[in-house]
Amino acid sequence: MSVRRVLIVGGGIGGLSAAIALRRTGVEVELIEKSAEWTVYGVGIIQPGNALRALDQLGLAEQCAAQGYPMCGVRSLTADGETVLRDDTLPSVIPGLPPNNGITRRRLHDILVSAAREVGTDIRAGVTASTVDQTPDEVHVGFSDGRQGSYDLVVGADGLYSRLREQLFGSHLKAKFTGQVAWRINLPRIPELDRLWVYRGSRGTAGFVPLAPDLMYMLTIEKVPDGAPVQLPQEGLAAEYRNRLAEYGGAVAEHRELVRDDAEIVYRPVDNILLPEPWYRGRVLLIGDAAHGTSPHCGQGGAQAIEDGVVLAEEVTAHESVEQVLDGFMRRRFERCKTVVEGSERIGRWEQDHSLDIDPDAAAYEVTMAAMAPL
Repeated sequence: MSVRRVLIVGGGIGGLSAAIALRRTGVEVELIEKSAEWTVYGVGIIQPGNALRALDQLGLAEQCAAQGYPMCGVRSLTADGETVLRDDTLPSVIPGLPPNNGITRRRLHDILVSAAREVGTDIRAGVTASTVDQTPDEVHVGFSDGRQGSYDLVVGADGLYSRLREQLFGSHLKAKFTGQVAWRINLPRIPELDRLWVYRGSRGTAGFVPLAPDLMYMLTIEKVPDGAPVQLPQEGLAAEYRNRLAEYGGAVAEHRELVRDDAEIVYRPVDNILLPEPWYRGRVLLIGDAAHGTSPHCGQGGAQAIEDGVVLAEEVTAHESVEQVLDGFMRRRFERCKTVVEGSERIGRWEQDHSLDIDPDAAAYEVTMAAMAPL
């Protein structure tokens, strides 16, 4: 095994998963995170069956299920909530675990950080990579805290707006706006909510995701109304969100009235990226959102980042040279992630224009089949 010392840049889902997986194979791992507070963005996250499968390989699936809430399937409804379009119950991928799991972003972060520390990852928060210089045999990195280090492999897991991606591939390869924005807020769970509920509106979708026995989040993914700005200030978000939900009936209309606190709302434009292959230059590899950031339509962003970490560790164990490791990683990851990003984008395009010749259910099925295929 030629990869014995690895630096991971970024302490999100992908970076932490890679750290855990690599440490479990005996690789020495350092992880740096630019935020000294190491704050977590978002309210909750869906863990589909393939995410639980990858987490199981890290020894963390049962813990995530215990701290989350089981989701047995997906129910799709019309915007008024009167008509059920589909009501699918999904099989479990891992015996004894739910088909899908909803969990708060904070709880998932704490699980991953604890596991990374337990396996011996050297973690430094509030630190960035200032310089990255390569030779044929190693990567030399200078850090913002004045330290330096040399590594067999550097893994860039620094997110959708990756600085390392710009350093490696240039500023022209960046995340692009999809035309949609996403709204999320945590609310008390509807007692009968045991699956993802999705309401199809004229400009997008709204829905509910269970996160805990007493907690869920309401989400909306929508086309920006004509003439409205994409960027919105935090002040006034609650009133604006209630206004954007006006066309929805049923449970969405009932819970719309609970949206009162601007500070509780997570709002952001939906950007995505699919970096052309290969996702590496020399001995520096990009994973997760830095390489294949997807829109949230199929709930696969976090899942694919976890899979990246698992697959990378397997390739490191299987091969003697860095070139073989990276080539093997790309063979296993590119087409799968491409299907996820492009399929999710197609669903988003249809949500913005129903006249397009796109079947959103077929696109979602294609993504699901790709994601559930063996790693």
